[in-house]
Amino acid sequence: MELDIDVEDWPVGQWDDLAGRAALAVGEVAPELANARLAVSVLFTSDEEVHELNREWRGRDKPTNVLSFPMLERADLLALRPEGPPVLLGDIALAFGVCTREAEAKGIALEAHAAHLIVHGLLHLAGHDHVETDAQAEAMERLEIAALAKLGLADPYGDRDTTGV
Repeated sequence: MELDIDVEDWPVGQWDDLAGRAALAVGEVAPELANARLAVSVLFTSDEEVHELNREWRGRDKPTNVLSFPMLERADLLALRPEGPPVLLGDIALAFGVCTREAEAKGIALEAHAAHLIVHGLLHLAGHDHVETDAQAEAMERLEIAALAKLGLADPYGDRDTTGV
C-alpha cells in the first residue's frame, strides 16, 4: 500500500514512519490491505479541520479522533488483482487535540493511540465496521488487536497498558 501523508498541526515526529508501520501491520492481518496497488492519504491535522470534515461529509457537528473516507467498495477491493495501476482506497484524517486527550485519558503514548487509529481507519476503508452488530464490532476489534500486536502494542480494548511505539 502506498501512503500519501500530510502532517499539519501535529508536533514534529515520525508520523509518516508510524503510518507506514501501521499499514504494514494491518496488511498482515487483513490481506486485502496488502495489495501494493492501493493508495491511501493520511492527514494528521487539527480538531478544527476534522470538525469541519465531520460536519460537511458526515453531518456530525463535532470533532472526532479519526475519520475515514472510503473510495472503493469492499467487493472491488477483494477482487483487485495485484498487477495494474494504483487504485485509491480512500482518505484518513486524525485530529491532534482529540487524539492527545484520548491518549492522556488512557495513560498511553500519543504514538500508540495514533497507530491504533490509523489501523482502525484503514480497516474502515477496507469495509470493516463496528456499528451495525456486535459481531461486526468484535471481528473488527480482533483485527485491530492482531495488527497492534505486530507493532508491539497491547490490546487497546483490554485492561492492560499500551506501551510506546
